Amino acid sequence: MKELSRRKFIVVSTLAAGFALAVPPISAQVITTDTLGLVAGEVKIPVEDGEIPAYRAMPGTGENFPLVLVVQEIFGVHEHIQDICRRFAKLGYCAVAPELFSRFGDVSQMSDIQEIISKVVSLVPDNQVMSDLDATVGWAEKSSKANINQLGITGFCWGGRIVWLYAAYNPKVKAGVAWYGRLVGESSSLTPKHPIDIAPFLKAPVLGLYGGSDEYIPNNTVEQMRQALKRGRSGSEIILYPDTPHGFFADYRPTYRKQQAEDAWKRLQAWFKQHGVG
Repeated sequence: MKELSRRKFIVVSTLAAGFALAVPPISAQVITTDTLGLVAGEVKIPVEDGEIPAYRAMPGTGENFPLVLVVQEIFGVHEHIQDICRRFAKLGYCAVAPELFSRFGDVSQMSDIQEIISKVVSLVPDNQVMSDLDATVGWAEKSSKANINQLGITGFCWGGRIVWLYAAYNPKVKAGVAWYGRLVGESSSLTPKHPIDIAPFLKAPVLGLYGGSDEYIPNNTVEQMRQALKRGRSGSEIILYPDTPHGFFADYRPTYRKQQAEDAWKRLQAWFKQHGVG
């Protein structure tokens, strides 16, 4: 009975189909990656209090794939995040994006961003996210032919912040790439530390990809993070693209900037290769 009662906390059992309601209109520039030659689709990840849905994509043949964790935006594991997993799979990776909000509500069906933040995102504890990502790594090793000795992590917006934290938390992470994730913030019981707090102690190299015109992440906080990283020895770097908004990689939104997005994607691939992910 105890197990049944704990499982009731899992309120979202499946992933979003298509894009989250809060993000229309969908841009004409949206990128769609097919599943030809891939194993791709929804999976279930066993976690401490039940299971969470995730999207997994990997090559259809072969084994010993380098593993990339893909951490969602505030809109959850909707079509954009699923497509990014397929892009990684086309490059020879096993990519898994766990739905880290599943205990708190289905953000893909919420049409108001403030509702998403207040009812779901603000309630998610960092320690639970770290545990769920650990569970995802363990599942991928057993169920997806993944080589966890070649472990990378990337994430966007909300997930960009998580990349910094998980790279500091899990010593098996070889490298991370954080896309416009928040760097500073108030300490709370749910979010006791922020990227700037762990920067000097990082061991895994993280590449930060940020926009110089990001309305949510001031340039001065990016500079503070750069200085904090210099106090450590992780070899982490931050690229700040001039005159570039938040969400510049999100090809389904008006914030998409093709040139910067393509440059950043190339940098991600080179960063992972350089540091043993792939």
